[in-house]
Amino acid sequence: MTTDPADLGARAARDLFVSRALSPVELAEACIARVERLDHAVNAVVARDFERVREGARAAEAAIAQGEPLPPLAGLPLAVKDMEDVAGLPTTFGSEIFAENVPARDDAFVGGLRAAGALPLGKTNVPEWSAGANTRNRVYGTTPNPFDLTRNAAGSSGGSAVALALGYAPLATGSDMGGSLRTPAAYNGVVGFRPSPGIVPDDKRALGALPLGLKGPMARDVGDVALLLSVMARPDPRDVYTAAADGRTAWDPSGFASLPPVDLASLRVAVTPDFGVAPTEAAVRALFSDRIARLSSLFGTVEETHPDSHDADRLFAVLRALSFLAAFSDFLRDRPHQVGPNVTANVIEGQGYSAEDAARAIAGQTAYQHRWRGFFDRWDVLISPTATIQPRDWHELAPTEIDGRPTESYYQWLSLAYATTLAGHPSITVPCGVDADGLPFGLQIVGQRLGDRKLLAVAAAIEAAIAGTEGLARPRPDLAMLAAAPPIAEAAGFRDL
Repeated sequence: MTTDPADLGARAARDLFVSRALSPVELAEACIARVERLDHAVNAVVARDFERVREGARAAEAAIAQGEPLPPLAGLPLAVKDMEDVAGLPTTFGSEIFAENVPARDDAFVGGLRAAGALPLGKTNVPEWSAGANTRNRVYGTTPNPFDLTRNAAGSSGGSAVALALGYAPLATGSDMGGSLRTPAAYNGVVGFRPSPGIVPDDKRALGALPLGLKGPMARDVGDVALLLSVMARPDPRDVYTAAADGRTAWDPSGFASLPPVDLASLRVAVTPDFGVAPTEAAVRALFSDRIARLSSLFGTVEETHPDSHDADRLFAVLRALSFLAAFSDFLRDRPHQVGPNVTANVIEGQGYSAEDAARAIAGQTAYQHRWRGFFDRWDVLISPTATIQPRDWHELAPTEIDGRPTESYYQWLSLAYATTLAGHPSITVPCGVDADGLPFGLQIVGQRLGDRKLLAVAAAIEAAIAGTEGLARPRPDLAMLAAAPPIAEAAGFRDL
Protein backbone atom coordinates (compact mmCIF):
# COMPACT_ATOMS: atom_id res chain seq x y z
CA MET A 1 0.00 0.00 0.00
CA THR A 2 1.18 3.55 -0.75
CA THR A 3 -0.23 5.22 2.39
CA ASP A 4 1.87 4.98 5.53
CA PRO A 5 -0.27 2.82 7.86
CA ALA A 6 0.33 5.32 10.66
CA ASP A 7 -1.85 7.81 8.78
CA LEU A 8 -4.83 5.47 8.53
CA GLY A 9 -7.95 6.02 10.58
CA ALA A 10 -9.25 3.32 12.88
CA ARG A 11 -12.11 2.15 10.66
CA ALA A 12 -9.95 2.17 7.53
CA ALA A 13 -7.27 0.12 9.26
CA ARG A 14 -9.82 -2.33 10.63
CA ASP A 15 -11.30 -2.86 7.14
CA LEU A 16 -7.82 -3.56 5.79
CA PHE A 17 -7.24 -6.08 8.58
CA VAL A 18 -10.37 -7.96 7.56
CA SER A 19 -9.43 -7.98 3.87
CA ARG A 20 -5.88 -9.09 4.80
CA ALA A 21 -4.45 -6.02 2.98
CA LEU A 22 -2.84 -4.81 6.22
CA SER A 23 -1.60 -6.67 9.28
CA PRO A 24 -2.09 -5.34 12.83
CA VAL A 25 1.65 -5.88 13.21
CA GLU A 26 2.34 -3.57 10.27
CA LEU A 27 0.11 -0.89 11.79
CA ALA A 28 1.72 -1.24 15.21
CA GLU A 29 5.23 -0.96 13.78
CA ALA A 30 4.26 2.08 11.70
CA CYS A 31 2.83 3.86 14.73
CA ILE A 32 5.86 3.00 16.88
CA ALA A 33 8.20 4.22 14.15
CA ARG A 34 6.28 7.51 13.95
CA VAL A 35 6.65 8.08 17.70
CA GLU A 36 10.34 7.29 17.57
CA ARG A 37 10.87 9.59 14.60
CA LEU A 38 8.98 12.66 15.85
CA ASP A 39 8.31 12.69 19.57
CA HIS A 40 11.61 14.33 20.49
CA ALA A 41 10.11 17.49 18.96
CA VAL A 42 6.75 17.43 20.78
CA ASN A 43 7.01 15.27 23.93
CA ALA A 44 3.45 13.96 23.52
CA VAL A 45 3.95 10.32 24.61
CA VAL A 46 5.62 10.45 28.01
CA ALA A 47 5.52 6.72 28.86
CA ARG A 48 5.63 3.89 26.31
CA ASP A 49 4.46 0.28 26.16
CA PHE A 50 5.75 -0.75 22.72
CA GLU A 51 6.54 -4.39 23.44
CA ARG A 52 3.07 -5.06 24.79
CA VAL A 53 1.62 -3.35 21.70
CA ARG A 54 3.67 -5.64 19.49
CA GLU A 55 2.50 -8.65 21.49
CA GLY A 56 -1.14 -7.59 21.14
CA ALA A 57 -0.74 -6.94 17.43
CA ARG A 58 0.67 -10.42 16.90
CA ALA A 59 -2.29 -11.90 18.78
CA ALA A 60 -4.75 -9.90 16.65
CA GLU A 61 -2.95 -11.03 13.50
CA ALA A 62 -3.25 -14.67 14.58
CA ALA A 63 -6.97 -14.25 15.35
CA ILE A 64 -7.56 -12.81 11.89
CA ALA A 65 -5.63 -15.67 10.28
CA GLN A 66 -7.83 -18.16 12.12
CA GLY A 67 -11.03 -16.39 11.07
CA GLU A 68 -12.06 -15.55 14.63
CA PRO A 69 -14.66 -12.83 15.27
CA LEU A 70 -12.88 -9.57 16.03
CA PRO A 71 -13.82 -7.19 18.83
CA PRO A 72 -14.53 -3.62 17.66
CA LEU A 73 -11.06 -2.16 18.40
CA ALA A 74 -8.99 -5.25 17.55
CA GLY A 75 -5.38 -4.44 16.75
CA LEU A 76 -5.80 -0.65 16.97
CA PRO A 77 -3.11 1.31 18.87
CA LEU A 78 -4.54 3.65 21.49
CA ALA A 79 -2.97 6.70 23.13
CA VAL A 80 -4.07 7.01 26.77
CA LYS A 81 -4.17 10.33 28.61
CA ASP A 82 -1.99 10.34 31.73
CA MET A 83 -5.05 10.53 33.95
CA GLU A 84 -5.90 6.85 33.52
CA ASP A 85 -4.10 3.75 34.80
CA VAL A 86 -2.36 1.46 32.32
CA ALA A 87 -0.75 -1.54 34.01
CA GLY A 88 3.00 -1.16 34.33
CA LEU A 89 3.16 2.44 33.13
CA PRO A 90 3.37 5.54 35.35
CA THR A 91 0.18 7.44 36.09
CA THR A 92 1.46 10.81 37.28
CA PHE A 93 -1.51 13.11 36.53
CA GLY A 94 1.27 15.57 35.66
CA SER A 95 1.84 15.94 39.43
CA GLU A 96 5.16 15.73 41.25
CA ILE A 97 3.31 14.03 44.09
CA PHE A 98 2.64 11.02 41.84
CA ALA A 99 5.83 11.10 39.80
CA GLU A 100 6.75 7.56 40.93
CA ASN A 101 3.23 6.08 40.82
CA VAL A 102 3.15 2.89 38.69
CA PRO A 103 -0.15 0.99 38.94
CA ALA A 104 -0.13 -2.78 38.70
CA ARG A 105 -3.36 -3.00 36.74
CA ASP A 106 -5.46 -1.12 34.21
CA ASP A 107 -8.29 0.92 35.63
CA ALA A 108 -11.80 -0.10 34.55
CA PHE A 109 -11.94 2.49 31.78
CA VAL A 110 -8.71 1.33 30.11
CA GLY A 111 -9.51 -2.31 30.84
CA GLY A 112 -12.77 -1.98 28.92
CA LEU A 113 -10.95 -0.58 25.90
CA ARG A 114 -8.30 -3.29 26.07
CA ALA A 115 -11.03 -5.95 26.28
CA ALA A 116 -12.44 -4.50 23.06
CA GLY A 117 -9.11 -5.14 21.36
CA ALA A 118 -7.39 -1.76 21.73
CA LEU A 119 -3.61 -1.73 22.22
CA PRO A 120 -2.56 1.01 24.68
CA LEU A 121 0.63 2.38 23.13
CA GLY A 122 1.60 4.79 25.88
CA LYS A 123 0.58 7.67 28.13
CA THR A 124 0.08 11.18 26.78
CA ASN A 125 1.12 14.40 28.46
CA VAL A 126 -1.22 16.64 30.47
CA PRO A 127 -1.12 19.80 32.56
CA GLU A 128 -0.87 19.07 36.28
CA TRP A 129 -4.13 17.34 37.24
CA SER A 130 -5.53 18.47 33.87
CA ALA A 131 -5.90 21.98 35.27
CA GLY A 132 -5.68 24.51 32.45
CA ALA A 133 -5.33 24.28 28.71
CA ASN A 134 -1.56 24.42 28.24
CA THR A 135 0.08 20.97 28.34
CA ARG A 136 2.99 21.65 30.69
CA ASN A 137 4.00 20.13 34.02
CA ARG A 138 7.05 19.72 36.22
CA VAL A 139 7.20 15.95 35.78
CA TYR A 140 7.43 15.65 32.00
CA GLY A 141 7.72 19.22 30.75
CA THR A 142 5.99 20.83 27.77
CA THR A 143 4.10 19.52 24.76
CA PRO A 144 4.04 22.20 22.02
CA ASN A 145 1.87 22.57 18.95
CA PRO A 146 3.12 20.38 16.06
CA PHE A 147 2.13 23.04 13.50
CA ASP A 148 4.40 25.60 15.20
CA LEU A 149 6.69 24.40 17.98
CA THR A 150 6.66 27.82 19.62
CA ARG A 151 2.89 27.67 20.17
CA ASN A 152 0.54 26.10 22.72
CA ALA A 153 -0.93 22.66 21.95
CA ALA A 154 -3.77 23.44 24.40
CA GLY A 155 -5.02 20.91 26.91
CA SER A 156 -5.67 19.26 29.04
CA SER A 157 -5.77 16.41 26.54
CA GLY A 158 -2.95 18.07 24.63
CA GLY A 159 -0.68 15.05 24.46
CA SER A 160 -3.51 12.94 23.05
CA ALA A 161 -4.39 15.53 20.42
CA VAL A 162 -0.76 15.88 19.28
CA ALA A 163 -0.35 12.10 19.18
CA LEU A 164 -3.36 11.83 16.89
CA ALA A 165 -2.27 14.68 14.65
CA LEU A 166 1.12 13.01 14.11
CA GLY A 167 -0.15 9.48 13.47
CA TYR A 168 1.10 7.88 16.68
CA ALA A 169 -2.24 6.09 17.06
CA PRO A 170 -5.62 6.26 15.32
CA LEU A 171 -7.50 6.60 18.62
CA ALA A 172 -6.92 8.39 21.92
CA THR A 173 -8.61 8.97 25.24
CA GLY A 174 -9.24 12.35 26.79
CA SER A 175 -11.28 14.10 29.45
CA ASP A 176 -12.98 17.45 29.66
CA MET A 177 -14.25 19.90 32.26
CA GLY A 178 -13.86 23.27 30.57
CA GLY A 179 -12.86 22.20 27.08
CA SER A 180 -10.05 19.71 27.65
CA LEU A 181 -11.19 17.42 24.82
CA ARG A 182 -12.35 20.16 22.50
CA THR A 183 -9.70 22.90 22.74
CA PRO A 184 -6.67 20.65 22.01
CA ALA A 185 -8.63 19.08 19.17
CA ALA A 186 -9.14 22.56 17.69
CA TYR A 187 -5.48 23.54 18.14
CA ASN A 188 -4.11 20.36 16.57
CA GLY A 189 -6.55 19.68 13.75
CA VAL A 190 -8.29 16.59 15.15
CA VAL A 191 -11.71 15.70 16.58
CA GLY A 192 -12.62 15.73 20.27
CA PHE A 193 -16.06 14.86 21.65
CA ARG A 194 -17.51 15.76 25.04
CA PRO A 195 -20.54 13.47 25.51
CA SER A 196 -23.66 14.14 27.55
CA PRO A 197 -23.12 13.37 31.26
CA GLY A 198 -23.63 9.69 31.96
CA ILE A 199 -22.87 8.41 28.45
CA VAL A 200 -19.26 7.56 29.35
CA PRO A 201 -19.10 6.42 32.99
CA ASP A 202 -16.48 7.85 35.31
CA ASP A 203 -16.12 6.65 38.89
CA LYS A 204 -13.18 8.94 39.68
CA ARG A 205 -14.91 12.31 40.01
CA ALA A 206 -14.43 13.81 43.46
CA LEU A 207 -18.03 15.08 43.27
CA GLY A 208 -19.72 12.16 41.56
CA ALA A 209 -23.14 13.81 41.35
CA LEU A 210 -21.68 16.97 39.77
CA PRO A 211 -20.49 15.81 36.34
CA LEU A 212 -18.44 18.78 35.15
CA GLY A 213 -15.44 16.58 34.30
CA LEU A 214 -16.12 13.76 31.82
CA LYS A 215 -14.12 11.23 29.83
CA GLY A 216 -14.50 11.10 26.07
CA PRO A 217 -13.03 9.93 22.75
CA MET A 218 -10.60 11.61 20.34
CA ALA A 219 -9.59 10.65 16.81
CA ARG A 220 -8.77 12.21 13.45
CA ASP A 221 -12.33 12.00 12.12
CA VAL A 222 -15.86 11.87 13.48
CA GLY A 223 -16.56 8.26 12.48
CA ASP A 224 -13.56 7.02 14.44
CA VAL A 225 -14.63 9.07 17.46
CA ALA A 226 -18.04 7.41 17.23
CA LEU A 227 -16.41 3.97 17.02
CA LEU A 228 -14.40 4.60 20.18
CA LEU A 229 -17.48 6.00 21.93
CA SER A 230 -19.35 2.78 21.15
CA VAL A 231 -16.93 0.99 23.48
CA MET A 232 -16.62 3.75 26.09
CA ALA A 233 -20.40 4.14 26.51
CA ARG A 234 -20.84 1.09 28.71
CA PRO A 235 -22.97 0.65 31.83
CA ASP A 236 -20.99 1.01 35.06
CA PRO A 237 -22.80 1.17 38.42
CA ARG A 238 -19.80 2.88 40.03
CA ASP A 239 -20.75 6.12 38.27
CA VAL A 240 -23.80 7.51 40.04
CA TYR A 241 -24.65 9.59 36.96
CA THR A 242 -24.89 6.65 34.54
CA ALA A 243 -28.41 5.24 34.72
CA ALA A 244 -28.40 1.49 34.10
CA ALA A 245 -31.01 -1.18 34.77
CA ASP A 246 -30.31 -4.90 34.54
CA GLY A 247 -26.84 -4.08 33.22
CA ARG A 248 -28.16 -1.94 30.36
CA THR A 249 -28.20 1.75 29.64
CA ALA A 250 -31.01 3.69 28.00
CA TRP A 251 -28.89 3.89 24.86
CA ASP A 252 -27.42 1.14 22.72
CA PRO A 253 -23.64 1.69 22.87
CA SER A 254 -23.08 -0.15 19.58
CA GLY A 255 -25.38 2.34 17.86
CA PHE A 256 -22.72 5.02 18.09
CA ALA A 257 -20.54 3.02 15.69
CA SER A 258 -23.22 3.19 12.99
CA LEU A 259 -24.27 6.79 12.42
CA PRO A 260 -27.47 7.52 10.46
CA PRO A 261 -27.38 9.72 7.34
CA VAL A 262 -28.27 13.38 7.88
CA ASP A 263 -29.84 15.83 5.44
CA LEU A 264 -27.97 19.01 6.34
CA ALA A 265 -30.42 21.07 4.30
CA SER A 266 -33.15 20.17 6.80
CA LEU A 267 -31.30 21.51 9.83
CA ARG A 268 -32.09 24.61 11.87
CA VAL A 269 -28.64 25.93 12.84
CA ALA A 270 -27.90 28.62 15.41
CA VAL A 271 -24.47 30.25 15.30
CA THR A 272 -22.67 32.44 17.83
CA PRO A 273 -19.13 33.78 18.20
CA ASP A 274 -19.43 34.25 21.96
CA PHE A 275 -22.68 33.03 23.66
CA GLY A 276 -23.01 36.67 24.68
CA VAL A 277 -20.32 36.26 27.36
CA ALA A 278 -17.04 34.89 25.94
CA PRO A 279 -14.11 37.28 25.33
CA THR A 280 -13.59 36.02 21.77
CA GLU A 281 -10.71 37.83 20.07
CA ALA A 282 -11.28 39.77 16.85
CA ALA A 283 -9.13 37.36 14.82
CA VAL A 284 -11.26 34.38 15.88
CA ARG A 285 -14.47 36.30 15.19
CA ALA A 286 -13.23 36.98 11.66
CA LEU A 287 -12.26 33.33 11.10
CA PHE A 288 -15.62 32.16 12.41
CA SER A 289 -17.54 34.62 10.26
CA ASP A 290 -15.66 33.40 7.18
CA ARG A 291 -16.33 29.74 7.96
CA ILE A 292 -20.03 30.28 8.62
CA ALA A 293 -20.38 32.25 5.40
CA ARG A 294 -18.84 29.34 3.50
CA LEU A 295 -20.92 26.69 5.28
CA SER A 296 -24.31 28.40 5.44
CA SER A 297 -25.51 27.08 2.08
CA LEU A 298 -25.34 23.55 3.50
CA PHE A 299 -28.11 24.17 6.04
CA GLY A 300 -31.82 24.87 5.92
CA THR A 301 -31.89 27.77 8.37
CA VAL A 302 -28.96 29.70 9.85
CA GLU A 303 -29.35 32.48 12.39
CA GLU A 304 -26.95 34.20 14.77
CA THR A 305 -28.44 33.56 18.20
CA HIS A 306 -27.62 31.74 21.42
CA PRO A 307 -29.17 30.47 24.66
CA ASP A 308 -29.18 32.81 27.65
CA SER A 309 -25.73 32.20 29.18
CA HIS A 310 -25.32 35.44 31.10
CA ASP A 311 -24.13 33.80 34.34
CA ALA A 312 -21.80 31.18 32.82
CA ASP A 313 -18.60 32.71 34.19
CA ARG A 314 -19.89 32.91 37.77
CA LEU A 315 -21.46 29.45 37.78
CA PHE A 316 -18.43 27.75 36.31
CA ALA A 317 -16.04 29.56 38.65
CA VAL A 318 -17.88 28.40 41.76
CA LEU A 319 -18.60 24.84 40.65
CA ARG A 320 -15.08 24.31 39.31
CA ALA A 321 -13.59 25.62 42.54
CA LEU A 322 -15.77 23.26 44.58
CA SER A 323 -14.54 20.32 42.51
CA PHE A 324 -10.91 21.30 43.05
CA LEU A 325 -11.51 21.94 46.76
CA ALA A 326 -12.91 18.43 47.16
CA ALA A 327 -10.08 16.78 45.21
CA PHE A 328 -6.93 18.72 46.10
CA SER A 329 -7.24 20.65 49.38
CA ASP A 330 -5.33 17.98 51.31
CA PHE A 331 -2.45 18.09 48.80
CA LEU A 332 -2.21 21.87 49.09
CA ARG A 333 -2.26 21.68 52.89
CA ASP A 334 0.29 18.87 53.25
CA ARG A 335 2.60 19.32 50.21
CA PRO A 336 2.12 22.86 48.92
CA HIS A 337 5.55 22.96 47.26
CA GLN A 338 4.43 20.12 44.97
CA VAL A 339 1.17 21.72 43.86
CA GLY A 340 1.28 23.96 40.80
CA PRO A 341 -0.18 27.46 40.38
CA ASN A 342 -3.43 26.53 38.61
CA VAL A 343 -4.51 23.90 41.14
CA THR A 344 -3.43 26.18 43.99
CA ALA A 345 -5.49 29.06 42.62
CA ASN A 346 -8.63 26.92 42.30
CA VAL A 347 -8.35 25.44 45.80
CA ILE A 348 -7.82 28.85 47.39
CA GLU A 349 -10.74 30.22 45.40
CA GLY A 350 -12.92 27.35 46.63
CA GLN A 351 -11.94 28.02 50.23
CA GLY A 352 -13.27 31.55 49.83
CA TYR A 353 -16.79 30.53 48.82
CA SER A 354 -19.57 30.13 51.38
CA ALA A 355 -22.21 27.43 51.59
CA GLU A 356 -24.65 29.99 50.22
CA ASP A 357 -22.36 30.59 47.22
CA ALA A 358 -22.29 26.86 46.53
CA ALA A 359 -26.05 26.47 46.89
CA ARG A 360 -26.72 29.41 44.59
CA ALA A 361 -24.34 28.03 41.98
CA ILE A 362 -25.95 24.58 42.00
CA ALA A 363 -29.41 26.14 41.75
CA GLY A 364 -28.17 28.54 39.11
CA GLN A 365 -26.81 25.72 37.00
CA THR A 366 -30.20 24.00 37.14
CA ALA A 367 -31.89 27.15 35.80
CA TYR A 368 -29.14 27.50 33.18
CA GLN A 369 -29.78 23.93 31.98
CA HIS A 370 -33.51 24.59 31.67
CA ARG A 371 -32.84 27.68 29.54
CA TRP A 372 -30.56 25.69 27.24
CA ARG A 373 -33.06 22.86 26.87
CA GLY A 374 -35.72 25.38 25.89
CA PHE A 375 -33.40 26.90 23.31
CA PHE A 376 -32.85 23.51 21.67
CA ASP A 377 -36.60 23.08 21.24
CA ARG A 378 -36.14 25.56 18.39
CA TRP A 379 -32.71 24.60 17.04
CA ASP A 380 -31.12 21.33 15.96
CA VAL A 381 -27.49 22.33 16.55
CA LEU A 382 -25.53 25.34 17.69
CA ILE A 383 -22.15 26.20 16.16
CA SER A 384 -19.45 28.41 17.68
CA PRO A 385 -15.68 28.68 17.59
CA THR A 386 -14.09 26.16 19.96
CA ALA A 387 -11.67 28.62 21.56
CA THR A 388 -11.69 32.38 22.11
CA ILE A 389 -8.10 32.73 20.87
CA GLN A 390 -5.80 30.98 18.43
CA PRO A 391 -2.62 29.24 19.73
CA ARG A 392 -0.14 31.51 21.50
CA ASP A 393 3.42 31.10 22.79
CA TRP A 394 3.52 28.03 25.03
CA HIS A 395 5.62 29.88 27.59
CA GLU A 396 2.44 31.79 28.51
CA LEU A 397 0.91 29.46 31.10
CA ALA A 398 -2.51 31.02 30.48
CA PRO A 399 -3.67 34.19 28.72
CA THR A 400 -3.71 37.26 30.94
CA GLU A 401 -5.36 39.42 28.27
CA ILE A 402 -7.40 39.05 25.11
CA ASP A 403 -7.36 41.94 22.64
CA GLY A 404 -5.91 44.14 25.37
CA ARG A 405 -8.56 43.30 27.98
CA PRO A 406 -7.45 41.47 31.15
CA THR A 407 -8.86 37.99 31.72
CA GLU A 408 -10.65 37.29 35.00
CA SER A 409 -9.02 33.89 35.60
CA TYR A 410 -6.53 31.51 34.03
CA TYR A 411 -9.43 29.61 32.44
CA GLN A 412 -11.78 32.39 31.27
CA TRP A 413 -10.41 32.05 27.74
CA LEU A 414 -12.12 28.63 27.69
CA SER A 415 -15.59 30.10 28.19
CA LEU A 416 -16.84 29.02 24.74
CA ALA A 417 -16.34 25.45 25.91
CA TYR A 418 -17.46 25.70 29.52
CA ALA A 419 -20.68 27.42 28.49
CA THR A 420 -21.74 24.05 27.06
CA THR A 421 -20.24 22.08 29.97
CA LEU A 422 -22.61 23.84 32.37
CA ALA A 423 -25.60 23.02 30.17
CA GLY A 424 -24.79 19.30 30.03
CA HIS A 425 -25.18 19.24 26.25
CA PRO A 426 -22.85 17.16 24.07
CA SER A 427 -20.38 19.08 21.93
CA ILE A 428 -17.77 18.17 19.38
CA THR A 429 -14.84 19.97 17.79
CA VAL A 430 -14.36 19.47 14.05
CA PRO A 431 -11.29 20.86 12.24
CA CYS A 432 -12.12 23.61 9.74
CA GLY A 433 -8.99 24.79 7.95
CA VAL A 434 -6.25 27.06 9.26
CA ASP A 435 -5.68 30.70 10.15
CA ALA A 436 -3.31 33.15 8.47
CA ASP A 437 -0.37 31.62 10.37
CA GLY A 438 -1.17 28.08 9.21
CA LEU A 439 -2.52 27.03 12.63
CA PRO A 440 -5.62 24.82 12.82
CA PHE A 441 -9.03 26.34 13.48
CA GLY A 442 -11.84 24.31 15.03
CA LEU A 443 -15.61 24.63 15.08
CA GLN A 444 -17.59 23.57 18.14
CA ILE A 445 -20.91 21.93 17.28
CA VAL A 446 -23.38 21.52 20.15
CA GLY A 447 -26.37 19.19 20.15
CA GLN A 448 -29.42 18.45 22.24
CA ARG A 449 -28.90 16.91 25.66
CA LEU A 450 -28.57 13.12 25.27
CA GLY A 451 -28.76 13.61 21.50
CA ASP A 452 -25.19 12.39 21.17
CA ARG A 453 -25.77 10.05 18.23
CA LYS A 454 -27.60 12.70 16.21
CA LEU A 455 -24.88 15.26 16.97
CA LEU A 456 -22.17 12.85 15.82
CA ALA A 457 -24.14 12.18 12.64
CA VAL A 458 -24.48 15.91 11.94
CA ALA A 459 -20.77 16.46 12.58
CA ALA A 460 -19.86 13.57 10.27
CA ALA A 461 -22.04 15.04 7.52
CA ILE A 462 -20.40 18.47 7.89
CA GLU A 463 -16.96 16.85 7.91
CA ALA A 464 -17.79 14.97 4.70
CA ALA A 465 -19.14 18.12 3.05
CA ILE A 466 -15.93 20.08 3.64
CA ALA A 467 -13.44 17.25 3.03
CA GLY A 468 -11.13 18.22 0.21
CA THR A 469 -12.41 21.82 0.17
CA GLU A 470 -9.55 24.29 0.05
CA GLY A 471 -9.34 26.27 3.26
CA LEU A 472 -11.80 24.06 5.16
CA ALA A 473 -10.38 20.53 5.16
CA ARG A 474 -8.44 19.04 8.08
CA PRO A 475 -4.84 20.35 8.09
CA ARG A 476 -1.77 18.11 8.41
CA PRO A 477 1.49 18.91 10.26
CA ASP A 478 4.82 19.04 8.43
CA LEU A 479 6.39 15.76 9.51
CA ALA A 480 9.74 16.48 7.87
CA MET A 481 10.02 19.74 9.78
CA LEU A 482 9.31 17.95 13.04
CA ALA A 483 11.78 15.16 12.32
CA ALA A 484 14.51 17.74 11.79
CA ALA A 485 13.59 19.88 14.81
CA PRO A 486 15.78 19.91 17.94
CA PRO A 487 14.42 18.19 21.07
CA ILE A 488 11.76 20.29 22.76
CA ALA A 489 13.43 19.35 26.07
CA GLU A 490 16.27 21.72 25.11
CA ALA A 491 13.94 24.72 24.92
CA ALA A 492 14.16 27.37 27.63
CA GLY A 493 11.34 26.99 30.16
CA PHE A 494 10.55 23.43 29.07
CA ARG A 495 9.78 22.22 32.63
CA ASP A 496 8.93 25.54 34.28
CA LEU A 497 5.52 26.70 35.47
